[in-house]
Amino acid sequence: MGEARALAVALAPDFAELPSTSPQETDGPLDWPGYGTARKLAAERTGERESVLCGVGTLGGARAVLIAFEFGFFGGSVGSAAGERVVRAFAHALAQRLPVVSLLATGGSRMQESMVSLRQLQRIAAARACLAEAGLPHVAVLRNPTTGGVWASLGASADVIVALAQAQIGFAGRRVRPPGDDHAYRAEGQFAAGNVDEVVTPDDLPAVLAQWLELLRGNADPAPVPNALGTAEPAAGGWDAVRLTRAAVRPRADAYLDDYFTARRTISGDRCGGVDDGVRCGVGLHDGRPIAFAAQLGTPTTPAGFRTATRLLRLADRLRLPVLTLVDTPGAANDDRAERAGLGPSIAELFGAIASARVPVTTLVIGEGGSGGALALAAPDNTWITPDAYFSVIAPELAAAILKRPATEVPAVADALRLRPEDLVALGAVRGIAGTR
Repeated sequence: MGEARALAVALAPDFAELPSTSPQETDGPLDWPGYGTARKLAAERTGERESVLCGVGTLGGARAVLIAFEFGFFGGSVGSAAGERVVRAFAHALAQRLPVVSLLATGGSRMQESMVSLRQLQRIAAARACLAEAGLPHVAVLRNPTTGGVWASLGASADVIVALAQAQIGFAGRRVRPPGDDHAYRAEGQFAAGNVDEVVTPDDLPAVLAQWLELLRGNADPAPVPNALGTAEPAAGGWDAVRLTRAAVRPRADAYLDDYFTARRTISGDRCGGVDDGVRCGVGLHDGRPIAFAAQLGTPTTPAGFRTATRLLRLADRLRLPVLTLVDTPGAANDDRAERAGLGPSIAELFGAIASARVPVTTLVIGEGGSGGALALAAPDNTWITPDAYFSVIAPELAAAILKRPATEVPAVADALRLRPEDLVALGAVRGIAGTR
């Protein structure tokens, strides 16, 4: 039994292969000398008739279509027969309303079929796009190695990307890339660059996949407002509200996520080469129901953080998952690095994603609501606030500086901004103040 079939059966013991067309037994569309003989040898060595096997099985409690690449068969490369198998597997998932789990181990397109092989990537991308349009999830597992066009067309387009530890991952394979930093082509390097959501061990893979399939189930009801975890005492004034919010003992986003969800998994990175450790995004279970979340952790949010939140919103919208956002930031990062990375456009994309969302979005301001960097995560008509939080057009210190007032007048400026929770409710800026248990 080849590695791909063994993995498919290990993940889904009831794995049943889908019918497939007969593979080529000739020298192929190019009349490549010896190609037919090499195919027969690959089949004898692996027990497979192609580089891809596709079937249906149960992972945890969820039925899914599995697409498993056999690296021992021409390096898991895709030719016309393999491409046809993948396209048919996506079509079966679409017809049966099933998620897809792809188990990649591939060197890319098959040289012996030249452009006939390369064009399979377009067919696979189109099939994947149809699945996404239908609101069905695709989870990709990157095994060792995952390189070339299959990584770029199938793996990198997945809703959630899980990589096995130390797997070689990259568009350029080892034999065709220039010398450089090998870490960039490993699972851990791709995770650090924001291109992979999780790096897991083979032992953990079954549980991780089963949980992701459980979490990516759409539902319609809005996310309930979380309970406030900090003080319930109202602030005496605007500056008092700011001081309460900035207190070291105030509960942060992770405390709210732990309290709200019984289980959760995170996505990581903006898939543009950036990661913001101050933004936490993913999907969790609340009262047994999947809810997507995007949470700020109290730091200035960078373009990568806004783009990751946008990615989460668009994923939730496509899969019909309600969204919870937790706002806590002094504001958007305002240094030159953030500007070069596209700060304005990244905020604009997030504003647009929330404005156009077809799923309900619930927002709770749990700390500092610093200007547009905080507002970008806020639901226009369903934003709530905790007693120990504030929301303001600008930080009081910055407002005083713009008004050319001394530091001694910052408290008075804070009062004038009317940024206390009670003031925000009266102004109609938030719907209400979250209650405590």
